[in-house]
Amino acid sequence: MNPVEKALMHGLFVHLHHNIDKAIDFGIFKQLNEAVAKVSPGALLIGPEANDDAAVFRMPGDEGLMVAKMESHCSPCVPRPYDGAATGAGGAMRDVVAMGGRPLFLLDFIGTRPLEEEVIVGPCGFQGQCTCGGCKIMTSGERINLIIKGIHDMCKAMGVFVVGGGLSTSFSDIVPAVVVAVIGRLVVDKPLTKPAKRAGDRFIIIGKTDNDGNDTLYRAGLVEEMRPALARFAEEKTTMEAALAAIQTGKIHACSDLGAAGIGAAVCESVRYGGLGAKVDLARVPVNKKGQLTPEEILICETQARMLLQVAAEDAGEVMAAARAKGAAAADIGEVTGGSEAIFVYGDREVARIPNQPPEELLREYGAKP
Repeated sequence: MNPVEKALMHGLFVHLHHNIDKAIDFGIFKQLNEAVAKVSPGALLIGPEANDDAAVFRMPGDEGLMVAKMESHCSPCVPRPYDGAATGAGGAMRDVVAMGGRPLFLLDFIGTRPLEEEVIVGPCGFQGQCTCGGCKIMTSGERINLIIKGIHDMCKAMGVFVVGGGLSTSFSDIVPAVVVAVIGRLVVDKPLTKPAKRAGDRFIIIGKTDNDGNDTLYRAGLVEEMRPALARFAEEKTTMEAALAAIQTGKIHACSDLGAAGIGAAVCESVRYGGLGAKVDLARVPVNKKGQLTPEEILICETQARMLLQVAAEDAGEVMAAARAKGAAAADIGEVTGGSEAIFVYGDREVARIPNQPPEELLREYGAKP
């Protein structure tokens, strides 16, 4: 395994961010929901056991469908409280969009140390002592203000209400709790889902890629400093409107946002859950810094304001035109295959090959269960 393959496979098969079912028994929630469905039949369409981007449900007496997503962005708020909180909110909103919904309402929860205690904001924050000389010392209360402003600014950019939340100052950990929940309404009749549906479909990316956001590399122990993705407010709005316009063509077979592990995770999870494969040419991906990004950065970086759609080859032009009409970059970057692995190339060079099932040597190295 080369380093980028190792980082991506660690994120996909080992780290709990992509493997929550290894820590939480979703079966008990499925049983609960099945029991509740006897009281409110047809209310829940997509629940927590579905491994999808967000939940989809119907309010009794309401003909439309609702979408809900909760997301935490705790660790990124240590080095960058403002961007970390803003991108957490933006990521939850994109998850709502990925199901075919427009985000409308947000609730947040912040848990931190007592307001007067000092905290380190910067790359050394995880160690509790600055050795780089570039960190800032501030009070927990001052950091909360940055977190709140990040959430506020993202909601303002996206046209989303903040309708409530919670605060606790009884935390003692270095990492604050920063959690948001977003609720939206479906703009199409049926929800989209993440799994790939059929070989031959094209991958369409919306939004431009940059080299910010190295959380996956950090979690895999391949870099020493976490550099969270930067908040991109205007771009988030453009991408949302472009994705919703594309979705309303009725031609989308599968959809997901690009968050943790970027293009790599979005493609690999989709084909894995769909029992298919993929071949993606990273040279086709629209980028902000042309000629300055490595293929590995394009594959795994976590730049915000991006979505990944799957459409039939004959519909790709129409879908890209709908997205571009809203001012977004859109490109055809590859296809779903009938294989059992995702292959990422840059022109003629293979960058990474990720199997749908975790390699045993990787699981042994990290002491993970299959």
